[in-house]
Amino acid sequence: MLTLYTKPGCPYCAKVREEGKLLGITFDERSIRDPGVSEELVEKGGKLAVPYLIDDETGKSMYGSDVIVTYLHERFTQGSVG
Repeated sequence: MLTLYTKPGCPYCAKVREEGKLLGITFDERSIRDPGVSEELVEKGGKLAVPYLIDDETGKSMYGSDVIVTYLHERFTQGSVG
């Protein structure tokens, strides 16, 4: 499962969501505006920043839209970045 922490209106979060759609990836999206989610994010990642991705299958987690998009391409398209 891929968990993506986001914030409404965040252009960096939108970038990751759009790349996910292009790659056919479904995220378990968690908005930091929802009760308790920002605290959960800090507990898991160490800081309150979005986007933040957790890949349960590989055990990897990361902040930053460019880093996340590169990771998604490497993981799901054998390294070819659009």
